[in-house]
Amino acid sequence: MKLRGLYAITPEGPGLIEKVREALEGGVVLLQYRNKAARLSEAKELAALARRYHVPLIVNDDVDLALEIGAQGVHLGRDDGDLAKARTKMKGKILGASCYDDLEAARTAVRAGADYVAFGSIFASPTKPGAVRAPLGLFRQGKSLKVPLAAIGGITLENAPAVIAAGAGLLAVISDLFDAPDIKSRALQYGKLFQ
Repeated sequence: MKLRGLYAITPEGPGLIEKVREALEGGVVLLQYRNKAARLSEAKELAALARRYHVPLIVNDDVDLALEIGAQGVHLGRDDGDLAKARTKMKGKILGASCYDDLEAARTAVRAGADYVAFGSIFASPTKPGAVRAPLGLFRQGKSLKVPLAAIGGITLENAPAVIAAGAGLLAVISDLFDAPDIKSRALQYGKLFQ
């Protein structure tokens, strides 16, 4: 699977659809709907918007919601269900897995059918301040997995080049993207890092 670039993770709060539209206009390659109190109407609207921009929509933690709205995939953490069962339900769709700071968990996820794995928090994260920190060396070790490697946690334009140099193919970003004064411009800037 060829996934490389900015992986936008949705924030919670007002104005989500417009913020996501701006990010998509800036060249996001993957979009994740993350909302613990997910609303079906909002999820459907995001799915339609992502389709218009030809960007895969991934639903965080919820296989059934992903299937219901016609999302292109799902992303699961260690407590979000069985990856192999999700792979069976999500035939032909993208399956991502959070692996935190654990290379062995990433190997297990790939064996279970994960199309990409995510390591993090790479840096201190405003979204999850207590998250375990993952060293950049995981990306070098993770190349043997032969799937795209996503970095998440505290990613900014300033520290992103070091993360890409370490081997991350996807930069999962929330705050530095959606809190930017010009979301489209910020997304474009991230895209340039991969050229």
